[in-house]
Amino acid sequence: MDLSIIIVNYNTCRLTTDCLRSVFASETGYLYEVFVVDNHSTDDSVETIRREFPEVKMVVNETNTGFSYANNQAIKVSSGRYVLLLNSDTIIQKDTLDIMLSFMDRRPDVGASGCKVILPDGSLDKACKRGFPTPSASFYYAFGFSKWFPDNPKFNQYQLGYLDPDQEYPIDCLVGAFMLVRRETIEQVGLLDEDYFMYAEDTDWCYRIKQAGWVNYYYPRTTIVHYKGGSAPRRPLKIIYEFHRSMILFYRKNYRKNYNILVSAAIYAGIAVQFGMALVKSALARPAKHPATSPQDFGEDVGING
Repeated sequence: MDLSIIIVNYNTCRLTTDCLRSVFASETGYLYEVFVVDNHSTDDSVETIRREFPEVKMVVNETNTGFSYANNQAIKVSSGRYVLLLNSDTIIQKDTLDIMLSFMDRRPDVGASGCKVILPDGSLDKACKRGFPTPSASFYYAFGFSKWFPDNPKFNQYQLGYLDPDQEYPIDCLVGAFMLVRRETIEQVGLLDEDYFMYAEDTDWCYRIKQAGWVNYYYPRTTIVHYKGGSAPRRPLKIIYEFHRSMILFYRKNYRKNYNILVSAAIYAGIAVQFGMALVKSALARPAKHPATSPQDFGEDVGING
């Protein structure tokens, strides 16, 4: 088996079936298997997917286990030389699998790769090519320096806005909406960290992959569409909490040892302020037909997202 595709579903039946149709419409000579891990959906996702896509390998959980845990469940029983994390709210092109796997086969130094990700309006999903959210990168992002000086690498360490999105290059961080990972890399660095319920698990994985000496690579020779936020559970308070909790987890795990107590205190204080502002914003927001479901809806001020 060349590729194991893993999709986590939570009450996104229509989005997930659309995603699956795009996967099975792929034109490729590579052999692939598809897993859908359902995190205790209350809609008709499980029945619909089983009926319409009998070739899909279903994992049905009795509770919402979170994004990392659900992906790990499928990774453990998958057999592909590569593993693709694919959000349920994405649509891939017919050539996406063929192009990305051909690239990975040519580049044995690349541990993980991602393609160009665009939003429904045609704009770039900036999360598909990022730097790590170091304290300095987060500071410049949070206080608008990256917008004021878009061509300055110093002030654009996080979103890498100075790099042409149509050119390929090694980067720090890919996005979990489409992340193609080599099996040998997973065996070396381990699975996704299950301490993250949702958000920043992709950033953490990319950090460990790069620390282990592998290359994370942005390869925009094919594109996918990402209906941002569509795969997130529609519980804004839970999302706000998990988003900000993931920031703290990532900093504690990967950066705290490198900085003194004053820097750490400033980081935690900044996250706390952002958390409070997000709660207030959510409370004041008018009820919407489609509630906020992504970090962008609450202000990505610190810069960690998934």
